[in-house]
Amino acid sequence: MTDLSKLTVGLIGTAEIVVGPEHTAPSVGSGAVHVLATPVMINLMEAAALACVEHLLPPGHQSLGTHLNVGHYAATPVGMRLTATAEVTKVDGRLIEFRVEAHDEAERVGDGTHTRVVVNVERFDKRVQAKLPKAK
Repeated sequence: MTDLSKLTVGLIGTAEIVVGPEHTAPSVGSGAVHVLATPVMINLMEAAALACVEHLLPPGHQSLGTHLNVGHYAATPVGMRLTATAEVTKVDGRLIEFRVEAHDEAERVGDGTHTRVVVNVERFDKRVQAKLPKAK
């Protein structure tokens, strides 16, 4: 049994970027307006969740994102700092649930929930590789 006792409700992680042209909707293919793209905000929320728990996992284990339910409510212009936070709200075996938020320097721009599952990387990789067709 994997020891996940270090994962507790209330843990908080953060991640931040300064929004650049590469973070805008046209650059990632999610729109035409040159503001922070929703997929980039989501990526930063996941990075905050990783910062929250990855360092507490046993060797050979990682967490993988399995569910996101987020809203993106306000635009963030190029040049503004964006900070995401993730707080553990529930740990149930290998499942970790988070409350996630993103704020720019002016306001909250997004929030929601995120779920990750802890996996043994070697076992997970073997299952993934088994999906590939066998060479003839």
